[in-house]
Amino acid sequence: MSTLRPTDLAREHGLSTQAVRNYERHGFIPPAERTPSGYRIYTEAHAAALRAYLSLVPAFGYAAGGQIMNALHRDALDEALAIIDRGHGQLLRDRDTLAAVRTAVSHLTAESEAPLAAARDPGTRTVGELAHRLGVTPATLRNWEDAGILTPTRDPATGYRVFHADDIRDAELAHLLRRGGYPLDHIATVVQQIRTAGGTEALASSLAAWQHKLTAQGLAMLHAATQLNAYLAHLDSRMPGPS
Repeated sequence: MSTLRPTDLAREHGLSTQAVRNYERHGFIPPAERTPSGYRIYTEAHAAALRAYLSLVPAFGYAAGGQIMNALHRDALDEALAIIDRGHGQLLRDRDTLAAVRTAVSHLTAESEAPLAAARDPGTRTVGELAHRLGVTPATLRNWEDAGILTPTRDPATGYRVFHADDIRDAELAHLLRRGGYPLDHIATVVQQIRTAGGTEALASSLAAWQHKLTAQGLAMLHAATQLNAYLAHLDSRMPGPS
């Protein structure tokens, strides 16, 4: 069995030897054997483990990547696979969110009179006025506020909710997505994306970049699967293989 030095593992990925030692200490690669003088001795299995871990990071993130490798080194293959499954599930939810945002932005920008009128209206609405405009109950708007979808201010004199232009836009968006069958937590995520972007027009210009990010992550997951499968081949025979 050929042996490798820490510098051999580090050089392949442009890392420092200290980074390799840190990954070993955190359990992302197996413990190295030592020479009588205390120098680390790595093998191709260590190299495969490092490739697997580094490929998991862009696919699932640092925390999940480390958890996956730790689980493998505890012979907890199913635990590692469950983490991977959750990552794929989150990517699918992100794709659904992107689709919902695209639908919402399309509807809010295509019509210049109905939805956009609310977004451009410099005035304010009370909870009753906004509920009447949307054809929902005030209790529905309060539920949307509890879910983080709406963030109205309060009139300092009366304590009543006051909905400004951005709140009205968010309410229009929530109403649209609720009619499309989206759950409240999903709508809250979409609305937050629009708030962060600074409005529907700014968000529309960032959708392509968002799509590119999700595509890159999906491809990273494919690459990680290849590297992880290669590393599994190095693990001992106690690991169950596909039937």
